[in-house]
Amino acid sequence: VQLQASGGGLAQTGGSLRLSCAASGRSFSNYAMAWFRQTPGKEREFVAAISWNGGTTIYADSVKGRFTISRDNTKNTVSLQMNSLKPEDTAVYYCAARFSKSPTVVGGDRYYSAWGQGTQVTVSS
Repeated sequence: VQLQASGGGLAQTGGSLRLSCAASGRSFSNYAMAWFRQTPGKEREFVAAISWNGGTTIYADSVKGRFTISRDNTKNTVSLQMNSLKPEDTAVYYCAARFSKSPTVVGGDRYYSAWGQGTQVTVSS
């Protein structure tokens, strides 16, 4: 599966952005999907993940209650709605795919085999 992320940009503290990731190639519904983020000099950080059918979602504590991950298997897309943005949310955001039909999802980046190119999110204070 090939992934293409979009929707990043500049937002003010307290604002919102919506990221999207379009998938092409093999059957999208065979994949759990996730969002990660990375800032210069730091390791890639898990943000959110969703199971193949959208039945299970998990979030990093730092974004819980502010971010929402969703997917549309008819359109081969996964989205990340980001509300109440903070300057510490500034990062390059990556979508990732893991071949899995399990109802559970995992947050470790080593479990994800396909990655998008990243989209920059900048939150000004």
